[in-house]
Amino acid sequence: MSYIEDLKEAIRHTHGCEADHVETVPVTEMFQGEVAWDGEVEVFDLHDHRLAKRCYAWGYDTENGKRFLAVLELPPVTSPKTAVMAAIRSDAGNE
Repeated sequence: MSYIEDLKEAIRHTHGCEADHVETVPVTEMFQGEVAWDGEVEVFDLHDHRLAKRCYAWGYDTENGKRFLAVLELPPVTSPKTAVMAAIRSDAGNE
């Protein structure tokens, strides 16, 4: 399975809908003075989701294997950059 297909599967699993890949956007995000994310975020259009029309998704390696995130475009998330920011804040709040 390709990376994009892995992300589509993550979107299906997390949000219960199909998605079409639209574009790849490079994002660098700082958190507490350090680079928290420097990579590419994939943008997807969603089919038949009850709240959102778009989703931002990416994957990264962890000690336990690959982790995939799929963040809906719902305010305050309005772009790949704000999706990454929301994920970083969420992770920081879980520590």
